[in-house]
Order: sequence, then C-alpha cells, then structure tokens
Amino acid sequence: MSFLIIQSLVNGVILGLLYLLMAIGFTLVFGIMRVVNFAHGEFYMLGAFAAYFAFAVAGLPYPVAVAGAFGGAIVLGAIIERVVFRPFRGDELSGMIASIGLALVLQNLALIAFGPDPLSMPSLVSGAYNWAGIILPKSRLVVILGSMVILAIFYVFLMHTRTGRALRALVQDREIAAAYGVRVELMYPLGLALGAALAAIAGAFMAPLFGVSPFIGSTPLLKAFIVVILGGLGSIPGAVIASMLLGLIESTTGTFFGASTADIVVFALVIAVLLVRPSGLLGHKEA
Repeated sequence: MSFLIIQSLVNGVILGLLYLLMAIGFTLVFGIMRVVNFAHGEFYMLGAFAAYFAFAVAGLPYPVAVAGAFGGAIVLGAIIERVVFRPFRGDELSGMIASIGLALVLQNLALIAFGPDPLSMPSLVSGAYNWAGIILPKSRLVVILGSMVILAIFYVFLMHTRTGRALRALVQDREIAAAYGVRVELMYPLGLALGAALAAIAGAFMAPLFGVSPFIGSTPLLKAFIVVILGGLGSIPGAVIASMLLGLIESTTGTFFGASTADIVVFALVIAVLLVRPSGLLGHKEA
C-alpha cells in the first residue's frame, strides 16, 4: 500500500508540473491583458502537433522539437495579440468572446489539416527505473526534468531580468507600471506570446505520453482554469500551489477511488475555496 501511495504521489507531481506550465501561461495572459483566454488549450494542441511532426516525422532531436514548438508559439502568440486581441483592449467580455472564436478557428484548422484521428508519438526513451517497487518510466522522467528546467528558466526571467520585472509590475498594477515607464504596448504581445509558448511546451511534453489530436486542448484548458481559480486570477505563486495540489489530488484519489471520484473531489475543493475565499488562495480582491 505504501508503494502505491508513493507511486501516486510521483504521478501527481508529474501532473502538477504540466498543469503548472499551462496555468502560469494562462494566468500571465489574464494578469497582463485582463482577458480569460479560452484559446489557451489550442496553443497546447499546436505545440503537441509541432513536436510530433518535428520529432516523429522529420526525425529531429526531441529538444529541437520542443524548441521549435516554443519558437513557433512565440511568433503566433504575438501575431494573434496584434490581430485578434488588440482591438478589444479594455473590453474584457468582447476579448473573452474573441478568444472562444479563436479557439474554434484553430481547432477546426487543425482538424482540416491533420484529420480527426489521434496520432501516436514514439516514446522518447525506453525502459523504466525501479526504486524499491516504485516504477518511473524514463520517458516520464524526461518530462519531469524538462518541465523543471523550463519553469526554472521562466522563474529567473521573471525575477531577475528587466523585462520580467516589467511584466510582474504590469500584472500587479497597470497604471502605476505605465507611470514608471513600462512600455505597455510591448508587454501585451510579449505576455500573450510567453503564455502561448508555455502552453505549447506543455503540449510538446505531453505528446509522447498521451498522443496528439485536434481535440486534446480542452482538458488542459479546463485544468488550467481550475488552477487559476484555486490559486487566484493573476497570481503566479497561487498557480504554483494550486497546480501541485490539483495534480496530487487527482493522482491519489484517482488511484484509490477512480477518475470520477477524483473529479468530484477536485470540483468540491474549488467550490469550498470559492465559498471561503472568493479571490482564490493567493488572489487579491479587485478594488
């Protein structure tokens, strides 16, 4: 039983890291643009397809495939901010509706281009580590290490670079940030581009584990939305706590009681947190 608990905790950490990649991008976009981006899951889907074609079809090394998904999402995110979201700045409802339309467009374009059938991506590495009965496939270890490296790089970028500090200032207070010289016109497309890139990397990491199809973005979007609601909209530390909490709850509850029970527990937790603290665990009330 103890081995099973530890195994489920390991799987929960993997889920939490991937949810965190999705959720940080989601909450970064909301914090900067004040738009709930329902197309976030489609960037995840496109990142998975980019990794699939680069790694499985073109035969490129997997790190190159992940880097390609990141770079492509950066460019696409900046373009979409310019074309789709910029006309709706200051209009949160219209921006949210535009993001729903964008999600449908991207999903159906992928359906036309790639077809409805799921594609299987080859395993990154074969074999598994076995520590006293705790089994960890090497492919999942690659996902864990890759996610931690990306999150560490992103943390250093946010905390120790001038651009990262500007983004954090914009999340905290847009008017004060602009008064101190933050170039808002540059931060908006950068914020959406980084959010899209983090989602694309999550998709590239998940592709070898769960396959690729035009419809894979909806579940990660729902998980990201749950994470930012639990952690607090616009709160990156809250997203960190909520991602790990969600991953561990899903894995342990699903292991012992089934996936349906895990969903019940997760949504019951969301309701309980919102009843006690409507702004989320680390969110701040709007003035």
